[in-house]
Amino acid sequence: MTTTKCYLNTWKRFVHEGVLDSARLNKRVIESWYRCKQGEVNPYLTKGHYLLSNEQLQRQKVKYAQLLEVASSHLAHIDPILQQSGMMALVIDPEGVVLSIRGHRGTVYEAEKINFVEGACWTEDKVGTNAIGTALQTGEAVMINGTEHFSVASHRWSCSATPIYDQNKQLLGIIDISCPLEQSHPLMLGTVTSIAYMIEQELNIVNHEQDISIFEQAIDFIEMNPDVPFVVCNDQGFIISASRIIREKNPQYSNMKIEDLLSSGYNIQKQKPILSKKQKKLGTCLLLSEAKVRQHRHFQIVHKEEEPFQFQGVIGTSEVFINTIEKAKLVSKTDSSVYILGETGTGKELIARAIHENSSRKNGPFIAVNCGAIPKDLMESELFGYVEGAFTGAKRQGYKGKFEQANHGTLFLDEIGEMPPAMQVAILRVLQERKVIPIGGTKEVPIDIRIIAATHRDLFQLVKEGTFRQDLYYRLHVFPIHVPTLKERREDIPAFIHYFCQTNNCHLDLPVQLLEQLQSYDWPGNIRELMNILENLKISAGANSNSIVELLSLFKGNHHSNSDIETPVQVTKYNTREKIQREMMIEALQKTCGNASAAAKLLGIPRSTFYRRAKKLGLS
Repeated sequence: MTTTKCYLNTWKRFVHEGVLDSARLNKRVIESWYRCKQGEVNPYLTKGHYLLSNEQLQRQKVKYAQLLEVASSHLAHIDPILQQSGMMALVIDPEGVVLSIRGHRGTVYEAEKINFVEGACWTEDKVGTNAIGTALQTGEAVMINGTEHFSVASHRWSCSATPIYDQNKQLLGIIDISCPLEQSHPLMLGTVTSIAYMIEQELNIVNHEQDISIFEQAIDFIEMNPDVPFVVCNDQGFIISASRIIREKNPQYSNMKIEDLLSSGYNIQKQKPILSKKQKKLGTCLLLSEAKVRQHRHFQIVHKEEEPFQFQGVIGTSEVFINTIEKAKLVSKTDSSVYILGETGTGKELIARAIHENSSRKNGPFIAVNCGAIPKDLMESELFGYVEGAFTGAKRQGYKGKFEQANHGTLFLDEIGEMPPAMQVAILRVLQERKVIPIGGTKEVPIDIRIIAATHRDLFQLVKEGTFRQDLYYRLHVFPIHVPTLKERREDIPAFIHYFCQTNNCHLDLPVQLLEQLQSYDWPGNIRELMNILENLKISAGANSNSIVELLSLFKGNHHSNSDIETPVQVTKYNTREKIQREMMIEALQKTCGNASAAAKLLGIPRSTFYRRAKKLGLS
């Protein structure tokens, strides 16, 4: 008890004065406390405030289903120990989200009081120093007791956690054993480390068996192309098998990232996804060709840290859009043609620009052409250019078309489905020969470009209808990427609001009713329509005190919402306590996508209290 009191005094002095007696704490705890202080983590946090919705949690469980299945079978063996010792065991994903909890019922009940539950995000930046978050941060096993925790929410707890890695040293998740401080045992850390080791071993066996299955399914595809170099990758992008020519040039090919191989002078010629019986992707077989401009008899792989993928839009947290970004990231390392399909206003050009800016062509031009906006009689000169005197009104020096303008860079053909048949033939010839002849000219101009095509229409349906050439379709449809609608990624709306405020240097306090409307609306105009609404909000908020009411009415009229809209109370001055309450309520509403009942539960207050405060603080 004396040690506990000593730690408490150390914590109090650090929180209040920023002074730390390093002799009283181990190095890992000291480093973590300083990280929390620098990150402005609230040391007086009484419970976790970052919870996933049920839908989001289920998606995480599906994403890490293999980890959950293997970990659960091993943790089941220690259930009697957990019951007798008053402990609980948790499985956490690499993002710090609690996926499952099992153990002593009373301990689990106590944990619920601080929101230490399934779906909670228990990272250092969210709840301060703790075994889970600190293990994620350091990549090492760690035990945190009592007031070694940075926030008071965990001061009555003892927690031990250790990371789980795969054979490629990629983090798979965290295993944690926690209990009330008075029931802590020094063997907790050893127990959780032993369990994590057994889970790692079983996962390695499972993954090895899966790799064999992937290769077996790729054999037919490989045999159809016997003279082409190939690699077989798992769903993480690691090479598990390769043809002889690849193996000879890269003796350490096994478990090399496909991006590293492609950056050494190879292009993807064909690819075949390997699917499970449930149509879940297990891996990919890639047929390769050596890039002519980068051929070498021998080359060496230089291992370096992967640069972050640059994307100028909003990624958010929706799995459907993260998958889109992952596809864009993968294809940006190649020079293959890309086909982007998505509705108007979803950000197809942003995806195309991201692919260009993360590719080897990033220092070259990015030329965007809207095929549906160019008059048919001007399209040929716009794309191929013309020489001096080619026709009446031609510029004296001639004109370089879009193909020449994009030389050594990327040409983005937006709304390719609007391309007239005559131009389809001309473009197909350019893609085959990589040369253009300007109007009125006789000399061929060689071009080195990458083509990214986009459309909101179903090109294959246009092929069946006879309005789009089949041979051009297959030239463009090499690597398809689907850009989801805003309706498909509604959980990203708070991120779009934050992005809008950040880029426009403004602050929008949206009433609860408007948040709920934004979340429930179908958004036929997608992101473009949302940005218009936010721009309207920004302008109206600065006009007069009644503008928010008017905008809500406008929104209701334009978008056929049936919900009743109450006049928000305009509060201009709040004391310190009210400001904190208001910020916490806004944050809770954003986390729960505007659901007031869920926000009240997240804050640990009755729903009636939440509504009363919302009205008082201008949030209703």
